Amino acid sequence: MTETTAARRVLVVGAGIAGMAAALRFHRDGWDVLVVERAPARRSSGYLVNLHGPGYDAAERLRLVPALRRRDAGFFTTVLVHADGREKLTVPAAITEAAVGTRAVNVFRGDVESVLYDAVAERVEIRFATTVRSVTEHADGVRAELSDGTRVDAELLIGADGLHSGVRELVFGSGTDHLVDMRTLVAAFPLDTVPDHVPAGAGITFIGPGRTAAVMNLGPGRSSAFFTYRSTDPAAEVARGPVDALTGAFVDLGGGIAEALAQLEHASNSAYFDAVRQVTLPRWSRGNVVLLGDAAWCVTVFAGYGAALALHGADRLGAAVAAHGTDTPAALAAWEAELRPEVTKRQALARRGMARFVPPTRAHVWLSETMMRAIQLPGLRGLVRSAVRRANN
Repeated sequence: MTETTAARRVLVVGAGIAGMAAALRFHRDGWDVLVVERAPARRSSGYLVNLHGPGYDAAERLRLVPALRRRDAGFFTTVLVHADGREKLTVPAAITEAAVGTRAVNVFRGDVESVLYDAVAERVEIRFATTVRSVTEHADGVRAELSDGTRVDAELLIGADGLHSGVRELVFGSGTDHLVDMRTLVAAFPLDTVPDHVPAGAGITFIGPGRTAAVMNLGPGRSSAFFTYRSTDPAAEVARGPVDALTGAFVDLGGGIAEALAQLEHASNSAYFDAVRQVTLPRWSRGNVVLLGDAAWCVTVFAGYGAALALHGADRLGAAVAAHGTDTPAALAAWEAELRPEVTKRQALARRGMARFVPPTRAHVWLSETMMRAIQLPGLRGLVRSAVRRANN
């Protein structure tokens, strides 16, 4: 067994957005960074995310904006459709663009991860197919036993290993009391073939009681599908796998959505499919171990802010540690006090916003359609813009 020790070393568990953003921030602050990731290789799929508000500010401080701009999918026209694919109404891209503003980028989650990876790959050590087997606190930090047989001593351990965090289980305990089951499934996968029934530069969306399906035509290599639906037994749906579960939930839909489902079997290896849960913990740190991103809070896709909050959280974590010198526990406490109000707000917004993605009744569907029509009225555009900006202040 080999032994690795270092002063001012940080061990980052998880090579997603939160973990890689933390690796980048701490490397630039002069730390020796080791990243371990349970997946055998980098991931590149995922749904579109909008980085604006504090998330865009964090990307700017991390000097990621130029690279993200080159991958920016921009804003696209949204076409609401009937179950058979016929058009109901259209929301032009300019409406969303005006509401969000110019300090924003619209990119795939995998693109954010790629930009972060490019920023750190030649500067920090990254070990794939590696997990943490145990964590022991000692006077100078933590000792982690890794699945590759090595032991790593670090001043700080950052658990950024997602909703199903192994670090959270090791340090904070196992069990479901940390998880809020939202009785919903979510899936996203890339499309090998551009869908014929979706206009170029547009996304079609079907919204029905308890479910939403969306397909985006952003050209070859950039088109993707997104599905979410309610379930009384999310674990059983996950066990079925994405092909069987999604086909069963959306088989009655036509047009571009049917085209996307037909491609799912070939894209199943790169599909994201999981139950939607939020993480609720009384504290995000214990000693010199801290949780970050979905491992700590998981605001969920319904908040529309997970990637932005991962970047913002990583950047502010680095700032707090830098401000407190070697008093790492004090730094972690200060960081949490700063960030928790924003996380609490985003989790609440997600719980309220679920009705837009998985409407409980046909009346909720009708209300959603009415709002989509209303926001196109000139007198209401300013109100929408103000609401978006209030949500990000």
